[in-house]
Amino acid sequence: MKKIAWITDSTCGLPEEYIKEKGIFVLPMNVILNGISYKEDIDLSKEEIYEKLQVYGEGAKTSQPSYGEFIEVYEKVKEEYDCGIAIHASSELTGTYQSSVSASQMTGFPVEVIDSRIGSYPLGKMIQNGIEMQESGKSFEEIVEIMKAYPQQTDLYLLPASFDQLKRSGRVSTAQTVFANLMNINLLLKFDDGKVVVDEKIRAKKRAKRRIFDIVGEAIQQYQLKEVCVLHAGVADMAHAWKEELESIHQTIKFKVETLVPVAGVHTGYGTMGVAWLKV
Repeated sequence: MKKIAWITDSTCGLPEEYIKEKGIFVLPMNVILNGISYKEDIDLSKEEIYEKLQVYGEGAKTSQPSYGEFIEVYEKVKEEYDCGIAIHASSELTGTYQSSVSASQMTGFPVEVIDSRIGSYPLGKMIQNGIEMQESGKSFEEIVEIMKAYPQQTDLYLLPASFDQLKRSGRVSTAQTVFANLMNINLLLKFDDGKVVVDEKIRAKKRAKRRIFDIVGEAIQQYQLKEVCVLHAGVADMAHAWKEELESIHQTIKFKVETLVPVAGVHTGYGTMGVAWLKV
């Protein structure tokens, strides 16, 4: 059986223990706050990034790993593995997918590079499923064929706490922010073919939360989901409260809580809540 290397970036949101246990190669994204660049999960944890974001949100940015870091990873796996599966955050939002393709070609390492068209929990779940398939004895080709279908089978919805960080990071204008705050408008964002788009504009925070819960219920019924993830940007208590409420409604479904990857949260802001799932 071929020895497969698993390669991704820190938008996968996987726990450090799991990454170490399974030997996954993770390229860290960079978060730039107050002019200082931090490697996600290396220089600062996700929680520490969100704490700093509250203070240094103005002009906050993210950047992908350098091309040299990709080359370094591929040169390393080339010595230890027969082939690889690399799966990265949406190519619509970051260049990690293209850098991974280029680095694999440059180093001559046989790897299948997949554009997940998303990030955070769904991306991590794709990798977990792939590793489970590998451990159950499926071939490299079988795993790749199944995983190539995953990007069309994911959903991720986000509810920013306010327009403030969207304005500070340059995603919306000051005028839009003032108008939205006056009208008590909440944006419900979602991933649509790799891009983050406004799915709905909803008056009042309670209505927005209720709409997300309705969407979860509809998805559970339509796709027979077994697991749903509640995501949060620095507000774990709120996420666990959502989880408990959802569990009381959908008693046969597994709900878990994860911190939203900062690459998304830097733009949507501290306090953002979300839900996500993989339909298979």
